[in-house]
Amino acid sequence: MELTHFNDLPEAEAIEVVSVWARVPTWAEAVADARPFFSVDELEATAARLAGTWRLPELDAALAHHPRIGERPRGEGAEANASRREQSAMTDAAASVTEQIAAGNADYEARFGRVFLIRAAGRTPDEILVELQRRLDNTAEAEVDEALDQLRQIAMLRLRAAIEPDPLTGE
Repeated sequence: MELTHFNDLPEAEAIEVVSVWARVPTWAEAVADARPFFSVDELEATAARLAGTWRLPELDAALAHHPRIGERPRGEGAEANASRREQSAMTDAAASVTEQIAAGNADYEARFGRVFLIRAAGRTPDEILVELQRRLDNTAEAEVDEALDQLRQIAMLRLRAAIEPDPLTGE
């Protein structure tokens, strides 16, 4: 979608677009309310600044819609499609790595009470496994901070994948 089209969307549609990047309702509303944006960089900077205020309630809201790493995202729509693209490297994972990630997911959920979140895009299954194992040793507070950072990274990647510069201005 071109930036000018995003700027012109009715508010409810703009909120739904932003919600695909991260399903944090107050953030999606704030990003949509900040329109119009004059460049994708401005949109990204605003979205990132607003995401900097996220805390545990926003993380929990987003994770309520997020698939486990290594599991095929269910459903259709932009959010499920984004998760499929981001986790595409998992389709080539060795069976032993897949099994270790599944076990790690269960350990993580038992320890922290939420789904393990990692920016999978650009990472191999082995790298994901190493990060999962490392983060199991985090304190609860440190893990909230790491998970929020991962959520922000995912949101910015999805934003960049979804919004194209205006072809007339290049911004």
